[in-house]
Amino acid sequence: MARTTQKQSLFNGRDHSWMQFNRRVLEEAEDTTNPLLERVKFLAITGSNLDEYVEIRQASLLQRIEDGYREPGYDGLRPAESLAVLTAEIHSFVTAQYHCWNTQILPELRKQGIRPLDWDELNDESRAFAQDYFQREVDPLLTPIAIDPAHPFPRVLNKALCLALLLRPKRRASGPLVLGVVTVPRTLPRFVRLPSAPGFTDYLLLQDLIAQNLTGMYRGYEVMAHTAFRVTRNSNLYFEEEEARSLLETIRVELHNRRKGDAVRLEIESGADPEIVERLRVNFELDEDQVYRADGPVNLSRLMFFYSDVPRPDLKFAPFTPRPLVLSRKSTGIFDELRRRDILLHHPYDAYDTVVDFIQQGAQDPAVVTMKQTLYRTSDDSPMFQALTDAAATKEATLVVELMARFDEASNIRWARSMEDAGVQVFHGVVGLKTHCKLALLVRRDEDGVTRRYCHLGTGNYNPVTSRFYTDLSLLTCDPQITERVHMVFNYLTAHAEVDDYRPLLVAPLTMAESFLGLIRREADHARAGRPAHIVAKMNALLEPSVIDALYQASRAGVEIDLIVRGLCILKPGVKGLSDRIRVRSIVGRFLEHSRIFHFANAGNDEIYIGSADWMPRNLFERCEVVFPVRDAAAKARIHDEILPACLADTVKARIQQPDGSYLRASKLFKDATPFSSQDFLIQLAEGKTDLDAIPKPAPQPAKTTPRPNHRKATAAD
Repeated sequence: MARTTQKQSLFNGRDHSWMQFNRRVLEEAEDTTNPLLERVKFLAITGSNLDEYVEIRQASLLQRIEDGYREPGYDGLRPAESLAVLTAEIHSFVTAQYHCWNTQILPELRKQGIRPLDWDELNDESRAFAQDYFQREVDPLLTPIAIDPAHPFPRVLNKALCLALLLRPKRRASGPLVLGVVTVPRTLPRFVRLPSAPGFTDYLLLQDLIAQNLTGMYRGYEVMAHTAFRVTRNSNLYFEEEEARSLLETIRVELHNRRKGDAVRLEIESGADPEIVERLRVNFELDEDQVYRADGPVNLSRLMFFYSDVPRPDLKFAPFTPRPLVLSRKSTGIFDELRRRDILLHHPYDAYDTVVDFIQQGAQDPAVVTMKQTLYRTSDDSPMFQALTDAAATKEATLVVELMARFDEASNIRWARSMEDAGVQVFHGVVGLKTHCKLALLVRRDEDGVTRRYCHLGTGNYNPVTSRFYTDLSLLTCDPQITERVHMVFNYLTAHAEVDDYRPLLVAPLTMAESFLGLIRREADHARAGRPAHIVAKMNALLEPSVIDALYQASRAGVEIDLIVRGLCILKPGVKGLSDRIRVRSIVGRFLEHSRIFHFANAGNDEIYIGSADWMPRNLFERCEVVFPVRDAAAKARIHDEILPACLADTVKARIQQPDGSYLRASKLFKDATPFSSQDFLIQLAEGKTDLDAIPKPAPQPAKTTPRPNHRKATAAD
């Protein structure tokens, strides 16, 4: 019991923290200052977020309970207790999602002439169009099933939308009712666009169109009731890597098995016939609290359709053009430029084309003799793959691809096989570790006769598509020390050639955790000695207890600590005697904050690191990650004086974490502060419409916290 109490006093719950994050995303859907179709997009994101959470995290809790685990989590709750709390929170959240759709977004869509209609609302022209569409595009894809001794219940695929029916056989009217199931084709859009009057864009749910034709599919039955439903299954992968003869083949098999995982959630329309609900619940072996009623379209993530299909740019964020890279006057190309200086890019404000060009030029340049790259996630039509394929024809080309990138395994297997066929050496990293680092290494025989290494190191995936709405940092460099260590990391990935020292890189799982702890402790030592001590860390999630404990100790030693954590954070900020000097904020806005930045004041000799790792157990101990220093004075100053101050000054999209794990909008805490959106500012800065003087002074801190010091300007001496 003492252990539980201690955990409860030091950490908030992981599941509660995740639900708080998704509620922040839902707030953006509810925020009327966001354009309407952007609000639809945010609501759809909450649906896809919740899907992944249920099929991974909630499924994992159910698995742990079934396996007999009773060890308390970070918050002191045992798995069964965590599951009960989590389930209640998910039910509450689903209610909030549909309240947002029905009372806020749907009425506004209708006001704008964007009308999801019921069948009864269609005119004759729209009904005729819909029926013709059904006969041509839908009916050939349908397989109606009636459940009887000769036709057992079908294997419903994970997250597949289906219709369930109660059927009365016409020849045996007095007999028992039969259950029918029709799977809605995944290859078709969930909304059918209808002929519309000028000023309107009308849609019909595909499931409603199918429902209108059920009688024709079940001619031997009377359809008594029908409803839409969807089942979510456990999507964790279970296998022993050490015993796998072929990792690629094992992943392929497990992907097939994933679709057959145990059911963990049933979503069904709120007006469903109780007998249908009960039959489905029993068939999928679910408890009552695993049934979720949808007061609207089942599967809200499919609302993303409207964002792409509705031709209304006035209802979206205004587009902007990322800033292109401008080479120095005397530079003859990217490699010449990198011999003069490092290049720091902040995406999406800086064009990702520079990274693509770096890889493509490496593939085409005859002076480049070797290319190596890691891959975790990318787009289906990624130019990176074509570049590596081209390179394999004339030079050594190596790809380290992560086969276990969650939900991207199938596409990564496909890419790995095609790359191997093209002559690229494909490796799958170190067994037991995910390869999550973002590295590209080119070896070039330069015009001066010297063979040099050139590197791209990043915080985000090699994905030109997501680079348009993820905030990430890229560093291009030919720094001999950094590039040599990147070469050593590739040796570790392809030959498990481990060394003791990767400095100045921090490499997980080998040196990163202890290095971060050392940097935090050094800051505490500076504070005790009266020297400048400040930590600013930006990441996606903070879950590692040893890091949190070190931050608590640093706070008690006098270190000012500002954490910018987009998602999960179990640290308790602002607790007297524990974390008085720690402040945690989350920014949720137009772009997904994805960059990881770690700034240590170091008694006035600032050190800044960026990289692929969050402060989470999986990043520090279960993945190959790389965090690297920013040394170039201009690049360092950009992070120090532009990016971090903008994030810390945000009073529009920032939320401030409270000790209990809840979040309050910065605009409510700092009512007298100038409204400032970091993302809007950085767009305007990229477009040349503002400058650094537009960043407000630090907002007054809420009660019971210590004001943070102003940032010292970086100098060339840094």
